[in-house]
Amino acid sequence: MATATPTTLQTQGTTTIDDAVVAKVAGIAAREVRGVHALGGGAARLIGTVRDAIGNTDHGQGVKVEVGEKQVAADITLVAEYPVELQRVANQVRSAVAEALTTLVGLEVAEINVTVADVHIESEEDDKESRVV
Repeated sequence: MATATPTTLQTQGTTTIDDAVVAKVAGIAAREVRGVHALGGGAARLIGTVRDAIGNTDHGQGVKVEVGEKQVAADITLVAEYPVELQRVANQVRSAVAEALTTLVGLEVAEINVTVADVHIESEEDDKESRVV
């Protein structure tokens, strides 16, 4: 958990940010990157599909974080859209997550590891389902 110490006499107490919140912030930032289809590996995505169906989306899916007092490290597992440049997507995810963790959580980023676990290929069925007539 991340803990912040007050810097002025006017504010008293500490703020604790749960690791799950840090993972959620990282997951939301990663999902916003163009070319990311989903987060998580096979089993996590299967469970995520069930959670989405009942309206309980896990924004931290596919994200593991290690949080210290001043630093955070994150491991992001994702599925990329085909055809995107995988290195470019990984670098953009790394940048987006680092910015979100620094800005929103207030921690220094030690490292962000990105694993591309799969590539999503849009099928004709996907096309038919997504078209509006």
